[in-house]
Amino acid sequence: MAMDTGVTCWLLVSAILVMLMTPGVGLFYGGLVRKKNFISMIALSFVCLALASIQWILIGYTLVFGHDVGGVIGNLDYLGLAGVSADAGTGTFPPLVFMMFQLFFAAVTITIVTSAVAERIKLSSFIVFSLVWLTVVYCPLAHWAWGGGWAQQMGLIDFAGGTVVEICSGFAALALAMVIGKRAGFGEHALEPHNIPIALLGAALLWFGWFGFNAGSALALNSSAIVAFVNTNSAAAAGALSWMFASWYRGKPSSLSMVSGAIAGMVAITPCAGFVTPLVAVLIGAVAGVLCYYMMLVRIRKSLDESLDAWAIHGMGGLWGTLATGIFAAAAIGGFTGWMEGNSSQFVANAVGAFAALGYAFIATWIIATVIDRTLGLRVTEDEEYVGLDICQHGERA
Repeated sequence: MAMDTGVTCWLLVSAILVMLMTPGVGLFYGGLVRKKNFISMIALSFVCLALASIQWILIGYTLVFGHDVGGVIGNLDYLGLAGVSADAGTGTFPPLVFMMFQLFFAAVTITIVTSAVAERIKLSSFIVFSLVWLTVVYCPLAHWAWGGGWAQQMGLIDFAGGTVVEICSGFAALALAMVIGKRAGFGEHALEPHNIPIALLGAALLWFGWFGFNAGSALALNSSAIVAFVNTNSAAAAGALSWMFASWYRGKPSSLSMVSGAIAGMVAITPCAGFVTPLVAVLIGAVAGVLCYYMMLVRIRKSLDESLDAWAIHGMGGLWGTLATGIFAAAAIGGFTGWMEGNSSQFVANAVGAFAALGYAFIATWIIATVIDRTLGLRVTEDEEYVGLDICQHGERA
């Protein structure tokens, strides 16, 4: 089949947009930590991008998109990208372009997990953790949902990564935070963000990149991509406003509340971006803003130092969005029917897929982190934490 240059160009552009989300996460997280750890957070995002790029080429892509083995994992047909062509082949775009698009999904997912270890992780241990986690946690989950695995066979629909990216990263972050422990001084004195404008810039890059993340997942220039594009912005706007008003009720409407709500809205719409109407996207985003805000308050009350709220926003937002996909999917939009159109089995399939992803990501991450902590050690020393990771891990100042 001849290459469709328009579709191929759109996937390349979408891949670039998704790639931009990784440093976007770094800036967002970097602005939220103390100044002495600013470089560390941004550096972790670039480390994630580099590690994921190599892991994906060597083994990650084939584990996800290789021919299915027992519904659990892909085989090794594409090991080292063997047979992954730059020509269109039987499709309208080259498999090598799709490989790059998916590579950046893996990179941004492990970057979100850095929320759990802000201001206290050893770089060497994080490198080992990331490589193991991408191979043992992310790749199987991605295969289950997108590569022909058991969840996809069961009927799970996940347009752009509600289970694969959001639930996976959010609940992995929660497990990792529990293993590594609280930052020194957490709960005793304020650990305030050092640069909110930088955090807002990072959030803006995420909003921008999310159009490629969701609309690009249509893998075509069609109505599904257009609906996903509109729904992404609609849910982001609704989430920004609902989180802002919820926090305003308890105090003042901070700028961070607005952008956190926008991210929560985009997280929630991710699994159903091409399956629901724009009005439903507004509803999903609005619910996500309020839900994730209150989950953040729960995390604070429980004195959990999951530092930058990947669990509250990505984990819980992704869970809501995946369940909402099973409720609101509309045949007239994406061809799938949800519970609202009389298809309760779609909700069941999405619920099973969501909670399986939740359980696997949490338990597997806990095990990986515990083994690394007891062998290499996850944390820097108390003195190094006091000095800051910028100096002790990178020898630089912001």
